[in-house]
Amino acid sequence: MTVGAVRYESHGRVRKGVASTFLADRVGDTEFVKVFVQPSHGFKPPANGDLPIIMVGPGTGIAPFRAFLEERQAAGAKGKNWLFFGDQKRAADFLYEEQLTAWQKSGFLTRLDLAFSRDQAEKVYVQDRMLQNAAELWAWLEAGAHFYVCGDASRMAKDVDAVLHKIVETAGGKSPDEAKAYVAKLKSAKRYQRDVY
Repeated sequence: MTVGAVRYESHGRVRKGVASTFLADRVGDTEFVKVFVQPSHGFKPPANGDLPIIMVGPGTGIAPFRAFLEERQAAGAKGKNWLFFGDQKRAADFLYEEQLTAWQKSGFLTRLDLAFSRDQAEKVYVQDRMLQNAAELWAWLEAGAHFYVCGDASRMAKDVDAVLHKIVETAGGKSPDEAKAYVAKLKSAKRYQRDVY
């Protein structure tokens, strides 16, 4: 499980998430906790391991993509793997850094694009990294890549979707209506999937 502890201040009082801080602060390394796992049916890598995949999973949205990569590695999948990951600060929030950078060094993780929003004066997010690599992202889609998004539904997923449409327009040379149809076709072919919360 990948759990982000919820901690914030509101109206002069420190607040914290009941379940997340229970797991982070109160459960010991040798204790067991019963959890209900709700499977996300259909949100999985393509059956054909030769197809490339593009994964956008900032924060705890990394969880399924770590599993995707482990599964593809175990199965000997030959398709290229591209991960967009980010959070606030690299020093504190780079989840699974050792594993991801090892995969990148070995060539198994073809591309790893990072966006740590608070490490510089101007905030940078995963959708910004997507735009910076629009031509290559478009080329991967045209080569049959499956596109996945996991994480925050209220902002990130909406922004990623808007940027995906923009990339199809600009890098793909499509009108807004053609881009909308292209993305709809990706969705209907199960090549664009989201697991957002």
